Amino acid sequence: MAHIGFLGLGDMGQVIVPRLIAAGHEVTGWNRSPGKDTELKLLGMKVGDTPASIASTSDFIFSIVTNGAAVREIALGVDGVIHGISDAAIYLDMSTIEPEVSREVHTAFKAVGKTMVDAPISGSPITIALGKASLMIGGDREIFPRVEKVLLDIGAKATYIGSSGLATQAKLSINALLMIEVIAFGEAVALAEKGGVDREVMVNAILNSVAASPVLGYRGPFILEGKMPAKPLADVAVQQKDMTLVLEQGRRLGMSMPIASSANEMMNICREMGIGHKDFVVAHEAYLRLGGITS
Repeated sequence: MAHIGFLGLGDMGQVIVPRLIAAGHEVTGWNRSPGKDTELKLLGMKVGDTPASIASTSDFIFSIVTNGAAVREIALGVDGVIHGISDAAIYLDMSTIEPEVSREVHTAFKAVGKTMVDAPISGSPITIALGKASLMIGGDREIFPRVEKVLLDIGAKATYIGSSGLATQAKLSINALLMIEVIAFGEAVALAEKGGVDREVMVNAILNSVAASPVLGYRGPFILEGKMPAKPLADVAVQQKDMTLVLEQGRRLGMSMPIASSANEMMNICREMGIGHKDFVVAHEAYLRLGGITS
C-alpha cells in the first residue's frame, strides 16, 4: 500500500482514483475548482488543502489537468508539488501537454534533488474503468521500476518510452492517430450510406473487419440512432486541444502533418455546424451533411 496524492479530479481523475483505492492505496485528492470530490470521498479518498501539503505525505503524486500552464502552477507554483515532495517520493504528471513543459518541470525538480516524470495515460474513461488503459513514462530510466507496479494498478500496460518529455511526445502521436482514425471512420460510414448501405450494417461490418480497433469498438456505435452519449467522452473542443498541440509540434519540428491538419479542419466544420458540443465521433454527422444526407 502506498500513500498517493492525486491532483485533478475531472473526468479522468474520477475513474483513475477508484482504481487506486481498489488496489489498496491510500489516496488524498485535490482539485483546482470545488465540487469534484463528493463521489470519491464516499469511496474513501481523503481531501488535501494544496498540492504542496499533499505531496509532503505522499509516496507518489499524480496530476492530470487541462494544459501546460496548469501543470506549471501545480508543480512549480507557490503551493506547488516541488515545495512539499520528499527526496524519496516521485511526481508523475499524466496530462496531455507540450513536451517542452514536461522537460521544464523535470529540470526544475532535478535542480533541487526531486524526481518528476511525464506519465501520460492512453485511454478514455471507459477503457480506464475496464482496466484496459496503457501508460507511458518519460524520465530517468532507473525510475521506471519504482513506478511500474502502481501504474499497473491503473492500467493494463506500462511502458518506458525514453528521457523526459518523450512519453508526452509519444502521447501526442497516439492522440493524433486516434483522432484521424475516428474521423476517417465517420467519412467511410457516410460514404457507404451515400451509396445505399444501412448505417448499422456498415458499422457492424467495420467492427468485424481488419479495420476494427479498440477506439472504434467503443466509439463507433455512438453514431447509431439514439446512441450518442449525453456526456461526451471527449467533445470536439477537448479533442481539438490535443490536435492543436500535435500541429504545433509539427510546426516546431518542421514536420508536415497534412492528414492531421485535415482531421482538425473537420473539427472546425463540426463547430461551424453547431454540433461541436457532442463527442468528436460526430464528424460522421458533418460528413453526412456535406454529402447532402440528413442524419
